[in-house]
Amino acid sequence: MGQLSEQMSAGPARIRVDVVGGEVPEHVLENMDFLNYRLADVRLEPVTLGDPDLVWERDAGATSVRYDGRMLRFEGDWAPGPLQKSIVALLALRMEEQGLHPFHSSAVHYRGRGVLFLGGESNHGKSMSQIEACRRGGRLISTETTVIDESGVAVAGSKTVFLKSRAKGTERADKASPEAGAQKFFGAEMPAMVEHLDPADMEVVIVPSIDGNYAPGTVEMIPFERQFQTLHSLQNYLHLNELLAPGWPMPLMDTDELRRRRAAFLERFCTRPYFLIRAATPQVLMDEADRVI
Repeated sequence: MGQLSEQMSAGPARIRVDVVGGEVPEHVLENMDFLNYRLADVRLEPVTLGDPDLVWERDAGATSVRYDGRMLRFEGDWAPGPLQKSIVALLALRMEEQGLHPFHSSAVHYRGRGVLFLGGESNHGKSMSQIEACRRGGRLISTETTVIDESGVAVAGSKTVFLKSRAKGTERADKASPEAGAQKFFGAEMPAMVEHLDPADMEVVIVPSIDGNYAPGTVEMIPFERQFQTLHSLQNYLHLNELLAPGWPMPLMDTDELRRRRAAFLERFCTRPYFLIRAATPQVLMDEADRVI
């Protein structure tokens, strides 16, 4: 019986993953592309944690997954995709313990201000808005995930604009080619993107809604809908609305206490200006955004 132990970190958050079986892989995951796309900068490091956060028993007879409030246990033959999603969720929980909040969002430093494009409930245009903002001279903070501390400052962010491929077990027929939207709006060549390297206060939040049928419109959001949309963004990392595999939903990895703490953070964070902007294209959306930034 063999065992592989690997420790992964995202900023100060750390988890340990153990794989047990007659044959164990060289690494838990073949690559870290999805983790870096979702959590900015995930690294392998020497194992220092005494107990695992995830155990995968590969030789168990029946396939199962369960969470006991501390450790996630997989048994049987699982594809890489479900393991990736579970590792993201565990790291997101550990990040919250460190006072860091991964937002499903993109962000730029634009016209001297930190601007957050929030994925929110519908997730219609955060990437295209970020690309257009960079085309207009904004500096890139994040593409898919913005890690924000308790004071509302973005301290890290993913830099991969598109996820090129999905691991086995997470394929999606409903997702268009990653570059299809960008080519429609920006042509064959992507705008240049210069990174903003320093921490940046998120001074303005925009919830984009890009649809070819929309007439331009900008509305300042009331406190409830600010917090509602932002909670969707934070909860995204726990994958609670997803199946890991047919018949196996993502285990519940959230508690009332965690949700209350998250809501209290949102109440503080959502005091900054929030705007819902509808537009047919990212260019028109940023024309609207220029009026309020």
